[in-house]
Amino acid sequence: MQRFRATATHHTPRPVVWFERGAKLLVVGQAPGMRVHESGRPFTDRSGDRLRDWMGLDAATFYDRERVAIVPMAFCFPGYDSKGSDLPPPAICAKTWRDQVMEEIGPPELTLLIGGAAQRWHLGTRNVSDTVAGWRDHAPRLFPLPHPSWRNTGWLKRNPWFETDLIPALRTRVKELT
Repeated sequence: MQRFRATATHHTPRPVVWFERGAKLLVVGQAPGMRVHESGRPFTDRSGDRLRDWMGLDAATFYDRERVAIVPMAFCFPGYDSKGSDLPPPAICAKTWRDQVMEEIGPPELTLLIGGAAQRWHLGTRNVSDTVAGWRDHAPRLFPLPHPSWRNTGWLKRNPWFETDLIPALRTRVKELT
Protein backbone atom coordinates (compact mmCIF):
# COMPACT_ATOMS: atom_id res chain seq x y z
CA MET A 1 0.00 0.00 0.00
CA GLN A 2 2.82 2.37 0.89
CA ARG A 3 4.42 1.79 -2.54
CA PHE A 4 1.37 3.24 -4.32
CA ARG A 5 0.99 6.21 -2.00
CA ALA A 6 4.63 7.08 -2.67
CA THR A 7 3.97 7.60 -6.40
CA ALA A 8 3.10 10.93 -8.01
CA THR A 9 -0.56 9.83 -8.09
CA HIS A 10 -0.74 8.93 -4.36
CA HIS A 11 -3.42 6.34 -5.11
CA THR A 12 -4.76 3.29 -3.34
CA PRO A 13 -4.22 0.01 -5.22
CA ARG A 14 -7.20 -1.40 -7.10
CA PRO A 15 -6.54 -4.79 -8.73
CA VAL A 16 -8.01 -5.08 -12.22
CA VAL A 17 -8.28 -8.66 -13.45
CA TRP A 18 -10.99 -10.10 -15.66
CA PHE A 19 -11.58 -13.84 -15.94
CA GLU A 20 -13.67 -16.92 -15.39
CA ARG A 21 -12.28 -20.40 -15.00
CA GLY A 22 -11.86 -22.14 -18.33
CA ALA A 23 -11.46 -19.12 -20.63
CA LYS A 24 -9.77 -20.32 -23.80
CA LEU A 25 -7.98 -17.05 -24.53
CA LEU A 26 -5.68 -15.25 -22.08
CA VAL A 27 -4.53 -11.66 -22.58
CA VAL A 28 -1.46 -10.92 -20.46
CA GLY A 29 -0.97 -7.18 -20.25
CA GLN A 30 1.60 -4.97 -18.57
CA ALA A 31 -0.28 -3.00 -15.92
CA PRO A 32 -3.56 -1.12 -15.76
CA GLY A 33 -3.30 2.57 -16.65
CA MET A 34 -5.05 5.39 -14.81
CA ARG A 35 -8.25 5.12 -16.92
CA VAL A 36 -8.44 1.39 -16.24
CA HIS A 37 -7.70 2.00 -12.54
CA GLU A 38 -10.65 4.40 -12.46
CA SER A 39 -13.05 2.21 -14.48
CA GLY A 40 -12.11 -1.14 -12.91
CA ARG A 41 -12.35 -2.73 -16.37
CA PRO A 42 -9.22 -3.70 -18.36
CA PHE A 43 -8.31 -1.99 -21.63
CA THR A 44 -10.96 0.74 -21.38
CA ASP A 45 -8.72 3.12 -23.29
CA ARG A 46 -7.25 3.68 -26.76
CA SER A 47 -4.84 0.79 -26.23
CA GLY A 48 -7.84 -1.46 -25.72
CA ASP A 49 -9.44 -0.19 -28.93
CA ARG A 50 -6.26 -1.03 -30.84
CA LEU A 51 -5.88 -4.43 -29.16
CA ARG A 52 -9.48 -5.41 -29.95
CA ASP A 53 -8.88 -4.36 -33.56
CA TRP A 54 -5.72 -6.49 -33.73
CA MET A 55 -7.71 -9.43 -32.38
CA GLY A 56 -10.74 -8.83 -34.62
CA LEU A 57 -13.08 -8.78 -31.62
CA ASP A 58 -15.92 -6.50 -30.68
CA ALA A 59 -16.13 -5.23 -27.11
CA ALA A 60 -18.90 -7.65 -26.09
CA THR A 61 -16.82 -10.69 -27.05
CA PHE A 62 -13.59 -9.23 -25.63
CA TYR A 63 -15.26 -8.62 -22.26
CA ASP A 64 -16.97 -12.03 -22.13
CA ARG A 65 -15.04 -13.51 -19.18
CA GLU A 66 -15.96 -17.06 -20.18
CA ARG A 67 -14.11 -16.56 -23.48
CA VAL A 68 -11.35 -14.07 -22.71
CA ALA A 69 -9.32 -13.80 -19.49
CA ILE A 70 -7.40 -10.56 -19.02
CA VAL A 71 -4.65 -10.62 -16.41
CA PRO A 72 -1.94 -7.96 -16.31
CA MET A 73 1.53 -8.62 -14.92
CA ALA A 74 0.94 -5.87 -12.34
CA PHE A 75 -2.53 -6.37 -11.03
CA CYS A 76 -2.81 -2.71 -10.05
CA PHE A 77 -1.99 0.63 -11.66
CA PRO A 78 1.63 1.25 -10.58
CA GLY A 79 1.29 5.05 -10.72
CA TYR A 80 3.27 7.80 -12.40
CA ASP A 81 6.78 8.96 -11.73
CA SER A 82 7.60 12.61 -11.00
CA LYS A 83 7.66 13.38 -14.76
CA GLY A 84 4.17 11.92 -15.35
CA SER A 85 5.33 8.71 -17.03
CA ASP A 86 3.88 5.31 -16.16
CA LEU A 87 5.95 3.39 -13.64
CA PRO A 88 6.91 -0.15 -14.69
CA PRO A 89 4.87 -3.08 -13.40
CA PRO A 90 6.18 -3.95 -9.92
CA ALA A 91 7.59 -7.49 -10.01
CA ILE A 92 6.15 -8.20 -6.56
CA CYS A 93 2.63 -8.26 -8.03
CA ALA A 94 3.33 -11.19 -10.36
CA LYS A 95 5.41 -12.98 -7.73
CA THR A 96 2.59 -12.68 -5.21
CA TRP A 97 -0.51 -13.52 -7.26
CA ARG A 98 0.28 -14.78 -10.75
CA ASP A 99 0.56 -18.50 -10.00
CA GLN A 100 -2.69 -18.51 -8.02
CA VAL A 101 -4.61 -16.70 -10.75
CA MET A 102 -3.19 -18.90 -13.51
CA GLU A 103 -4.15 -22.02 -11.55
CA GLU A 104 -7.67 -20.67 -11.15
CA ILE A 105 -8.04 -19.89 -14.87
CA GLY A 106 -6.63 -23.21 -16.02
CA PRO A 107 -4.51 -23.68 -19.15
CA PRO A 108 -5.68 -21.39 -21.98
CA GLU A 109 -5.55 -22.49 -25.60
CA LEU A 110 -4.17 -19.11 -26.66
CA THR A 111 -2.12 -16.57 -24.72
CA LEU A 112 -1.35 -13.06 -25.96
CA LEU A 113 1.81 -11.66 -24.35
CA ILE A 114 1.60 -7.90 -24.55
CA GLY A 115 4.84 -6.04 -23.96
CA GLY A 116 8.14 -6.72 -22.30
CA ALA A 117 7.04 -7.65 -18.78
CA ALA A 118 4.65 -10.35 -20.04
CA GLN A 119 7.19 -11.68 -22.52
CA ARG A 120 10.00 -11.79 -19.92
CA TRP A 121 7.79 -13.66 -17.43
CA HIS A 122 6.39 -16.23 -19.86
CA LEU A 123 9.23 -16.62 -22.37
CA GLY A 124 12.32 -15.31 -20.59
CA THR A 125 13.02 -12.95 -23.48
CA ARG A 126 14.40 -9.43 -23.15
CA ASN A 127 13.89 -7.67 -26.47
CA VAL A 128 10.27 -7.01 -27.43
CA SER A 129 11.06 -6.29 -31.08
CA ASP A 130 12.99 -9.53 -31.53
CA THR A 131 10.39 -11.55 -29.62
CA VAL A 132 7.49 -10.17 -31.67
CA ALA A 133 9.47 -10.65 -34.89
CA GLY A 134 9.89 -14.33 -33.90
CA TRP A 135 6.16 -14.80 -33.27
CA ARG A 136 5.99 -17.88 -35.51
CA ASP A 137 8.26 -19.69 -33.03
CA HIS A 138 5.46 -19.48 -30.46
CA ALA A 139 2.24 -19.65 -32.49
CA PRO A 140 -0.42 -20.96 -32.42
CA ARG A 141 -0.54 -21.16 -28.58
CA LEU A 142 1.31 -17.91 -27.84
CA PHE A 143 1.42 -14.60 -29.67
CA PRO A 144 3.92 -12.04 -28.38
CA LEU A 145 2.71 -8.53 -29.21
CA PRO A 146 4.00 -5.01 -28.69
CA HIS A 147 1.94 -2.90 -26.36
CA PRO A 148 -0.99 -1.42 -28.33
CA SER A 149 -0.23 2.05 -26.95
CA TRP A 150 -0.04 5.09 -29.23
CA ARG A 151 3.61 5.28 -28.14
CA ASN A 152 4.31 2.28 -30.37
CA THR A 153 2.84 3.77 -33.55
CA GLY A 154 6.35 4.46 -34.87
CA TRP A 155 7.37 0.85 -34.23
CA LEU A 156 4.30 -0.37 -36.11
CA LYS A 157 5.17 1.85 -39.10
CA ARG A 158 8.77 0.57 -39.13
CA ASN A 159 7.58 -3.05 -39.00
CA PRO A 160 4.86 -3.42 -41.66
CA TRP A 161 5.09 -7.23 -41.40
CA PHE A 162 3.23 -6.90 -38.10
CA GLU A 163 0.05 -5.78 -39.92
CA THR A 164 0.50 -7.94 -43.03
CA ASP A 165 1.66 -11.22 -41.44
CA LEU A 166 1.08 -11.40 -37.69
CA ILE A 167 -2.33 -9.69 -37.42
CA PRO A 168 -4.11 -11.96 -39.96
CA ALA A 169 -2.68 -15.06 -38.23
CA LEU A 170 -3.74 -13.69 -34.84
CA ARG A 171 -7.27 -12.91 -36.01
CA THR A 172 -7.64 -16.38 -37.50
CA ARG A 173 -6.53 -18.01 -34.27
CA VAL A 174 -8.75 -15.78 -32.11
CA LYS A 175 -11.75 -16.52 -34.35
CA GLU A 176 -11.16 -20.28 -33.92
CA LEU A 177 -11.49 -19.90 -30.15
CA THR A 178 -14.22 -17.32 -29.76
